[in-house]
Amino acid sequence: MAYITLLSNVTLMAQNVIINITMVAMVNSTDHQSQVNGSTEGLPVDSFGGPNKAPERLPARVPTYDWSPQIQGIIFGSINYGVMLTLAPSGYLAGRVGTKRVVGASLFGSSFLILCTPLAAEFGVVSLIITRIVQGISQGSGLGGQFALWEKWIPPHERSRLCTIALSGGIGCVCCILWFVLVYDDPVYHPWISTSEKEYIISSLVQEVSSSKKFLPIRAMSKSLPLWSMILCCFSHQWLITILMVYTPTYISSVYNVNIRDNGIFSAIPFFVAGVVGILGGQLADFLLTKSFRLITVRKMATVLGVLPSSALIVALPYLNSSCTTTVALLTISCGLTSLSQSGIYINALDIAPRHSSFLIGASRGFAYIAAILTPAISGYLLSQDPEFGWRNVFLLVFAINILGLIFFLIFGEANVQDWAKERKLTHL
Repeated sequence: MAYITLLSNVTLMAQNVIINITMVAMVNSTDHQSQVNGSTEGLPVDSFGGPNKAPERLPARVPTYDWSPQIQGIIFGSINYGVMLTLAPSGYLAGRVGTKRVVGASLFGSSFLILCTPLAAEFGVVSLIITRIVQGISQGSGLGGQFALWEKWIPPHERSRLCTIALSGGIGCVCCILWFVLVYDDPVYHPWISTSEKEYIISSLVQEVSSSKKFLPIRAMSKSLPLWSMILCCFSHQWLITILMVYTPTYISSVYNVNIRDNGIFSAIPFFVAGVVGILGGQLADFLLTKSFRLITVRKMATVLGVLPSSALIVALPYLNSSCTTTVALLTISCGLTSLSQSGIYINALDIAPRHSSFLIGASRGFAYIAAILTPAISGYLLSQDPEFGWRNVFLLVFAINILGLIFFLIFGEANVQDWAKERKLTHL
């Protein structure tokens, strides 16, 4: 179940971020000014200097668009409007009707809409933004709906490793078919699970999984400082993730004038490392729990390691840009470490409110995606207003926001089940 969820997340994340690297080739560069939507010339690419290397120019008829950094920021962030709207409702809906239906439908919808993206760009920036918003609605359903699965499938001491496997990625139609065939909402109904595994999962969750009719104590939730500390730290961390995901290709291209092929490779390396580190971090977190480490200690350690060094390395980039190799190395370390937070704040809802975790994880991620909307817009504005120090300002803002979110979580974060999340048993006299 963890690996098929990983595959779905890889699909959704690839469809989400592919425009971040293609944008480098879609927009006009300073060396190649062409008419909006009307260019029939290729975008120039640096020569590799050898007969067996990449060609100096991209294929003919590659369209280029006259989009400023501010417009690009809006395009980058537009998909997150849709994601934000559906993360929390899809988590609740999946808990009611089943994760299999909710995530399967979202995979199909997102895969169809990504095929429509080039055509939408041809019609103009407005149609492209609308298409990405609708795609975000579908993606939010997939990202938020999957967490209802973990309420019934993951034993408490295996949550870190299995959740980080599922989350380490971020194929469409093929994955959709695999999802409907292989995924079941409850181990009770899975036709291929062994009896011993089924009994182990059910017995380990007997204290947490209750009846499907769950009353959401919204008022108590809104007053819970541990919950708000998790939500705000997710928000600040999402700001960091968005900068890394959205602006890594643009930063490498603008600072080092790297060709599109090398840019794609350099931009992918940090996230490949992040996937591996995230999985290893989950294994380490569960190992520490077996060694009698307190759960809250493990969650806060993972969050600190995923936030503090990563944001500090980002701030150092403008001061250490002596070579592209140094920059890629720093981005790789930063991106790799940031995935450790998957064993911290991102599964903390399973600790403080296991009965409502699918809704709360969706809600916290939905709130965090406000950062995914604001980050490209604000960063695009800063880059447009101050070409010389724009990147420095962008990275300093990331660091400040992440430190504030981390401090709030370290003070108020908890890992014990909250009173409002415990099942109330009525006694009839």
